[in-house]
This record gives sequence, C-alpha cells and structure tokens, in this order.
Amino acid sequence: QVQPVESGGGLVQAGGSLRLSCVAPGIIFNGRTMGWYRQTPGKQRELVARVTSGGTTVYADSVKGRSTVSRDNARNTLYLQMNSLKAEDTAVYYCNMYPPSMDYWGRGTQVTVSS
Repeated sequence: QVQPVESGGGLVQAGGSLRLSCVAPGIIFNGRTMGWYRQTPGKQRELVARVTSGGTTVYADSVKGRSTVSRDNARNTLYLQMNSLKAEDTAVYYCNMYPPSMDYWGRGTQVTVSS
C-alpha cells in the first residue's frame, strides 16, 4: 500500500481539540516536506499546514495560532494538533507530500465541528 492512512477525526464541539495522525510509506515520507490538506464539498482541496523533514512549519492563515503540525520521522508519521476548533474547520483532512502528488491521496479523515 502506497497511500497514506489518516486517522483521528471525529465529531467535536466548537472550541474543542483533535489530534490527527497520518502514517505514510517511506517513499512518500522520507526526506520530504509533508502537508495536511482539507476539502469540503464543492470546494478545492486546500493546504492547511506543512512541515519540512527538518521540522520547519508553515500554516494557512485560517489555522495559524490554533494548530500545530509535527512529524515523527522514525515512525513515518505526521500529526496535526488542532485546538479552538470552529465550524469552518469541518472538512475531510488528508496528508500528502508538499507539493502534493496525485498518486498519493489517501481516504482522509472526517472532522466535524458542531457549533
């Protein structure tokens, strides 16, 4: 299997927190910048946050200050800690390389924030 596997989504009240995880094969993960993306129906997939193999991070303005992206290179695992969740954070969240490869989209994990 070469697709990433995302997990950790769920239903949470506004103001709550979630921690998303993504386990990716080494061919995708090793030495590469990895990103979290999200998509809602009828909209294009957007980048939420990215992290280089060395740990440098960049965030979309929509999540800056509320989210932390991190990675465990020994476990080929990417994380996204999301706090102070808002209804507009509701989406399916995916991980992929940055820039993303069309070959490596997984199924994503659904995050639903109730207001």
